Amino acid sequence: MPRGTLVRDADTGRVLADLSGDEPVVLARGGRGGWGNSHFATATRQIPRFAKPGLPGESFNLELELKLLADVGLVGFPNVGKSTLISVVSEAKPKIANYHFTTLTPVLGVVRVAEENNFVMADIPGLIEGASEGVGLGHEFLRHVDRCRLIVHVVDVAGSEGRDPIADFEAINRELAGFSQELAQRPQIVAANKSDLADPAQIAAFKEYITGQGLDFFEISAATRQGVGRLVQKIAARLETLPPVKTYEAEEVPLAEREAKARRNEFEIRVEDGVYIVEADWLIQALGFVDMDDYESLQYFQRVLRQSGIIDRLEAMGIQEGDTVSILNFEFEYIK
Repeated sequence: MPRGTLVRDADTGRVLADLSGDEPVVLARGGRGGWGNSHFATATRQIPRFAKPGLPGESFNLELELKLLADVGLVGFPNVGKSTLISVVSEAKPKIANYHFTTLTPVLGVVRVAEENNFVMADIPGLIEGASEGVGLGHEFLRHVDRCRLIVHVVDVAGSEGRDPIADFEAINRELAGFSQELAQRPQIVAANKSDLADPAQIAAFKEYITGQGLDFFEISAATRQGVGRLVQKIAARLETLPPVKTYEAEEVPLAEREAKARRNEFEIRVEDGVYIVEADWLIQALGFVDMDDYESLQYFQRVLRQSGIIDRLEAMGIQEGDTVSILNFEFEYIK
C-alpha cells in the first residue's frame, strides 16, 4: 500500500490502521495450520487415515483511502499558479498550462530550505465551489489536504480571469469548512500570486483584507519567482512551531464486537424427545473432516467435544449411556 493509506472496516467504518510509518501492519491474521496424516503416525499406526484441517484466518471487507503525507498543502481555484509555485520551489514537475484542471492528481515536492531543513509540499488540484459536497472531484482533492500541517492559500491577486480575489479566498475557505471544521481551523498563509500582473491598488486592497483576518500575507509571482524565497522561509519557520503530520489511531473494537468474537466457541444444548441437540456453528468445519468409518477420526472428534466442554455439559444435564446426541444432524449414541 502507498504510505499514507488509511484502512477502515468497510462494514463499520472503524479505522483499522494508518499506514503512515515504517513498521509493517498485520490487518488480518492467517488461520492456524492443519496437521497432515503423517503427524498422527506412530510405530503401530504408520498410515493414519485421519488428518486435522487448518482453521480459517480473519477476513474483513476493507476500505482503503489514500491521504497524502505532506507538511504543506497548496489550495486555491484552478489556474491560480499552484503548479508553477511548486515547480519553482521543488523538483516536482507538474503539468503547467493556461487552462483549468491541468492538474488532475495531487503532486508532491520536497522543498529544501537548508542542508538539514526541508519539508514536503502538495499541490492540491484546483478546488471549485461545491467541492465539499462532491461537486467535480471535490472529495478526491479535499481528503489530501486533511493531513497537512499548514495550508498555503494561493490566490490570483490580479483577478486575471475576471474573478474577485476576496470572493475566491472566501469561497475556498467555505469548501474547507464544509469538508471538515478541523481543516478550516488549520494554520494558513496567503500567497497573493500573479502580483506582477496586478496594479498596486488591487494588491493593497487584498492585503488589507487578509491581514485584517489575522493571516500572514505574501505578495509573490511564481512565474518570475518574485517574493517566493521569503514565502518559503516563512513556511519553514511556521512549520517549526506546528505539530507533526496528522496520523490516525486504530479504533478500539467495540465491546459488543469483542463479546461476539468471544462467543464464537460457544454452544447450546437442548433436549427434544429425549434427544440431546447440540448447536455450535464452529463445529461445522470439525465435523466436515471427520470420517465416520474411521475409529481414529472419531476419537479426534470426541476429544474436540471433551475439550470444548460439550461432554461436560451433557453429563451435567444428566445424559445417560445409550442416549442419542445430535450434532448438525449427525446422530450417535452417547458412550462413556
